[in-house]
Amino acid sequence: MAAPLATCTKEKQRSVIRFLSSEGVKPIEIHRRMKVQYGDACLSLQQVYEWTGKFMNGISSVTESPRPGQAHRVVTPEAIAAVETIVKENRRLTVNEIATHLDMSHGSAHHIVHGVLQLCELCALYEIKNI
Repeated sequence: MAAPLATCTKEKQRSVIRFLSSEGVKPIEIHRRMKVQYGDACLSLQQVYEWTGKFMNGISSVTESPRPGQAHRVVTPEAIAAVETIVKENRRLTVNEIATHLDMSHGSAHHIVHGVLQLCELCALYEIKNI
């Protein structure tokens, strides 16, 4: 027996939209037919309209393209080592001072200090770890 269609991914549903729209089926009909098969897991009518429009305008990929906006945080081993070196030299620096000194964003510096190096309170915890 075949797997239930309710477990199908969005990409597979977009493939169905691409196929049916290439045959000239209207988005409202595509959504009605998909709703019967996919139930609550079905894409919304708005999404069906959006993807039908994309496919009719020549887009062939069923995956979503990356959205513009905030850049991904890039935390390199070099940046981590630089932050660790600065903290070893002066435990009383703030995250803003570290970010300014290394010419990185506050968010990246915060992520390295608190997430990677796990230093919640620079002054106190770094002294405890090195005793």
